[in-house]
Amino acid sequence: MKYIVVTGGVVSGLGKGVTISSMGRMLQGCGLRVTSIKIDPYLNVDAGTMSPFEHGETYVLNDGGETDLDLGNYERFLSISLTSDHNITTGKVYRKVIGKERRGDYLGKTVQVVPHITNEIQDWIEEVAHVPVDDHGNRHWEAEAVDGDVATVADKDKDAKVADICLIEVGGTVGDIESSVFLEALRQFQFRVGPSNFCLTFVSLVPIMGEEQKTKPTQHGVRDLRSV
Repeated sequence: MKYIVVTGGVVSGLGKGVTISSMGRMLQGCGLRVTSIKIDPYLNVDAGTMSPFEHGETYVLNDGGETDLDLGNYERFLSISLTSDHNITTGKVYRKVIGKERRGDYLGKTVQVVPHITNEIQDWIEEVAHVPVDDHGNRHWEAEAVDGDVATVADKDKDAKVADICLIEVGGTVGDIESSVFLEALRQFQFRVGPSNFCLTFVSLVPIMGEEQKTKPTQHGVRDLRSV
């Protein structure tokens, strides 16, 4: 499994979701299977209770998960079917870690952002990345037939195909306090999976003043990203 992470700098709303969808489409054209994950650094568990005036419309997945509209872009561009676990939020991660602490899973240790939160993020990414999502795997297995019979769960598991590449979008802007824990987790993640299986990309705004492109804001964004 290889991972491509897309981050953004200077301002939000630059089109990271469309960038990931476009990259995934090109990779599919090369014969590769892709999956995608959206990281939203807000403390809400999901987008279901957020005002559409503030965050945009909520996209509802097949499993009932209420998520960011970017997941709708992924599904439409890439012909995949995602689950609510493909949308990682700070609220979900902290809820899971606190639940483990209450059950005593950490055996009395002091629970901290590093390593417990960052490890949880890495484990979540790695687990969800291996969930089959594409049309050639198990998305429409219910409609398939084997020797005239409707496909069974065993047939579904047999035909499921894990993606070759996982595309990960980190919401918000590099330099935001709320996204720093995810960037730290991804910094650690590159050593878990190996540098040859990890690619970091950066989407930025290059404003034009007069007839000259100004790259200083992008330079500061890259500096913030490299400082993680």
